[in-house]
Amino acid sequence: MMTVRRRINRKKTLALALILLAVSVLTVILLLNRNAERVEGTRESPEEARIPAPPPVETEEFMIPAGKTITELLAPYGFTPSRVIEIREATRQVYDLARIPAGQKIRLFRQAGEYLSLQLDLDPERYLEVDLRLSPPSAAIKSHPVTRQLVLVEGLIKDSLIAAINQAGEQDLLALMMAEIFGWVIDFYVDLRPDDSFRLLVEKKYINGQFSGYGPILAARFTNKNQTFEAYRYVFPDSGRADYFEASGGSLRKEFLKSPLRYARITSRFSSNRLHPIRKIYRPHYGIDYAAPVGTPVQATADGQVTFAGWNGAAGRMVKIRHKNAYETMYLHLRSLAPGIKVGVRVEGGQVIGYVGSSGESTGPHLDYRLLYHGRYVNPLSWKFQPADPLPARYLPDFEQKVKVLQLLLLFPLNYF
Repeated sequence: MMTVRRRINRKKTLALALILLAVSVLTVILLLNRNAERVEGTRESPEEARIPAPPPVETEEFMIPAGKTITELLAPYGFTPSRVIEIREATRQVYDLARIPAGQKIRLFRQAGEYLSLQLDLDPERYLEVDLRLSPPSAAIKSHPVTRQLVLVEGLIKDSLIAAINQAGEQDLLALMMAEIFGWVIDFYVDLRPDDSFRLLVEKKYINGQFSGYGPILAARFTNKNQTFEAYRYVFPDSGRADYFEASGGSLRKEFLKSPLRYARITSRFSSNRLHPIRKIYRPHYGIDYAAPVGTPVQATADGQVTFAGWNGAAGRMVKIRHKNAYETMYLHLRSLAPGIKVGVRVEGGQVIGYVGSSGESTGPHLDYRLLYHGRYVNPLSWKFQPADPLPARYLPDFEQKVKVLQLLLLFPLNYF
């Protein structure tokens, strides 16, 4: 009986093993068939195998030297004068190639001996692209992809604002941007003291990982002579115009900027009895002399209308502006006037009206800046100006919400997390 049972169990085991073996063989066959189908699907047809890879696109890049025309620049690359004229005419509505900017770069893209396109850098962020495959060519101004990073910059004044900004690892331009914001309340040559401090939030822009420039300063705090000034940028939602305000919504602007130059050194102050450097006699000096390099931009200190622009004897080349509330300002010894500055033109506070020079009776490059009130000369450094209008009440709720975020970032910036 036991022998019979053992024989039956052996038969069952053998049958089960044969079934498992058959299933395994069938599975292997199915897998092999699927792999064969995949290989067959990816195998190139004879026609596809005969198609050669396209030739690579080559790039030729060169810097634009001063005094060269677009015709002269493209001639070495096989562009005939008639072809250049065709390109210029086709792009004129987008950009005039007669005004190519020296110092920028041109890139030519070529494939199999044929030029595909031309790129001309206009500034760090924009470039002109001309499609040369079309006849006539087509053109468009495009932008490089820009990455923006919000950073905190802070420092202490030891010598100058620019030196402190450089010490913080930033460029001179950022110092000028901050001087422009606080220029209504701080004269960055006269008012600065050692250990004055600043902290600001600014956008930095990068193209292909390389720093390309600054975006706007979003918030700034400056402590000068133990008094702290704050500025928060607000973009008006209906017009897109931006301005800076205190946290309460009060305007940082006054009736006049504290200086007609963003950054300069005072060499002579307002005086009723000063020795004239040329005539060698004592006489009143009703202005402030700012020493600055020739060509330094001079800005109007308030909104107004130009009443004089030209040569004025010993004052040299001069601009005079009439402002509201019986104020007038004068800007003497200019090298030249800014484009468009003439009698009758209206200007805004901070607008460039001319450039520092040494015209007229002058011993060296400087600006003589004068302020009149009701026709009488007053000292620009000690005169008390009224603040400008605050932020309109209808914008305050939106502004206050944004200020709370910016104040938090000034204390705990993003790069701390």
